[in-house]
Amino acid sequence: MTEMDLQDQVLILLRRIIRATYLHSRKLEKKTGLTTPQLMALRTIDDLKEPTVSDIAKSVSLSLATVTTLLNRLEKQGMVHRERSTIDRRRVIVTLTEVGQKKLDAAPKPLQDSFNDRFSDIEAWEQHLIMAALERIATMMDAEDLDASPLLTEGDEVL
Repeated sequence: MTEMDLQDQVLILLRRIIRATYLHSRKLEKKTGLTTPQLMALRTIDDLKEPTVSDIAKSVSLSLATVTTLLNRLEKQGMVHRERSTIDRRRVIVTLTEVGQKKLDAAPKPLQDSFNDRFSDIEAWEQHLIMAALERIATMMDAEDLDASPLLTEGDEVL
């Protein structure tokens, strides 16, 4: 295989990863009307039982401002409810509504869950090898300093 063939193969594999992420995002949105970050926020709210906005932001690795905007949209759709804590008025507690719980229950498994399951099944040395290769690719694409969360979603689609 020539150097050009190898480069093309790497680019094809990167494109397949991007395409798989895109297709899964479209499937999720078509089936539920939710973006991946919205689904992850709903899952976090369900898992943590009455988290604060900060708790959600930390859990899904998104900024507080992004999560607030995301929650605004979910609240408008009747999926979440926000209420000030009676103990500490500075804290805003987020809960799922019945509509939000139904959406969450009907949603397919996020792509990163499938990835995590498969990644956990491989040997540690291979996990580190993959990590090193991806770090190198990120550097080659001038992406090493870009902020990103561990959500497999297309582009900057967050809200």
